[in-house]
Amino acid sequence: MDGITQIEIDQRIYDLYDEYCHGRIDRRSFLAQASAVTVGGLAMAQALMPRYANAQTISFTDERIKATYVTYPSPGGTSGQMRGYLVQPKGNGPFPVVLVIHENRGLNPYIEDVVRRLAAENFVAFGPDALSPVGGYPGDEDKGRALFAAQDPKKREEDLYQAAQFLKKRPEAGKIGVIGFCFGGYISNLLATRMPDLAAAVPYYGRQVPASEVPKIRAPLLIHFASDDENVNKGWPAYEEALKANKVRYTAHVYPNTLHGFHNDTTPRYDEAAAKLSWQRTLDFFNKELRG
Repeated sequence: MDGITQIEIDQRIYDLYDEYCHGRIDRRSFLAQASAVTVGGLAMAQALMPRYANAQTISFTDERIKATYVTYPSPGGTSGQMRGYLVQPKGNGPFPVVLVIHENRGLNPYIEDVVRRLAAENFVAFGPDALSPVGGYPGDEDKGRALFAAQDPKKREEDLYQAAQFLKKRPEAGKIGVIGFCFGGYISNLLATRMPDLAAAVPYYGRQVPASEVPKIRAPLLIHFASDDENVNKGWPAYEEALKANKVRYTAHVYPNTLHGFHNDTTPRYDEAAAKLSWQRTLDFFNKELRG
């Protein structure tokens, strides 16, 4: 990545960025506090903002895939009608299907590329946009985060659950899995409790559901954690204890010297080695659990 690299950014700036990403401070406060932390803090803060020009690893014109935006019904959700990004492999299938859940800003270019990456590996992949009732991802991270924060969380969860139901009805659909990042990681854990027929779930650095919900989980889990991610990791011991007590099949990986968001290749939090290893593990897991 051009410009400031991960190793050059003060850890205190990363901590502030984590607060900003999760909506606990706004952009102005993030930049102001970063400026006060250290010499060059403002430049470090600005370097952490996503560079979506780096997001496209699979072109939307790639000959292996067919990409389109579709709508689906969501009774009981935010508006009753939702929109998402559906990408299919060329051919008739049936194919395994994977629901891709974005972070807390909506369906941005990074997540759209993740959807295409899965389709290029012969999965039908679908990325719903939780912000579609308010016009969709606005092309601006701050606006996206503000729109997201203003939503009813329970209705939004229903919208994403209905995305899975939409996928299950697709004529080419086989077994269904879910992958999510940050907020989407939490939704991946949540859908595992709501869908007894879910075949696989891959939460990336996502919050855990309460231990009382774990007995409902039937799907195997592949869980990816960043090592330096206290807000998410502090809930893991109780969650793991509940998974073991209920004999849920799971594998958890903690990637050393990584930060929350290490898979996102549009910011300096990206860790290439961890991102590639976790992605290969994810593909191997989906191939095993969804193609059998």
